[in-house]
Amino acid sequence: MNDTLVVCLCAAWCDTCAEFRGTFTRLSHAHPQAAFVWLDVEDDAALVGDVDIENFPTLAVFSAGAPRFYGVTLPQEGVVARTLGSVLQEKHPVAAVPKEIAGLPAALRSRLERRDRG
Repeated sequence: MNDTLVVCLCAAWCDTCAEFRGTFTRLSHAHPQAAFVWLDVEDDAALVGDVDIENFPTLAVFSAGAPRFYGVTLPQEGVVARTLGSVLQEKHPVAAVPKEIAGLPAALRSRLERRDRG
């Protein structure tokens, strides 16, 4: 897994999330140095746990496994691009996140390893 991980927490029933999906994909192409992962809070509950998401889309950005950003974002490409640019280019301090969110890099790495073995 890349040193930088960008996770979008959304839900299949959320119209805003559906509209944001293309933006998230475009952003992933603009930042090839980072791994971008889309997680549905219901379908991927085994990974996300019982975390309380206030609104969608919610982003979690990690660098070297440490959370650097966690929060709701406006689903506008320019806003998210500026947020990512700031987080990825500056050495943001570690962000306070719920334990379920803090564990996402390890959980995703484990999921990839199981998939590669099986």
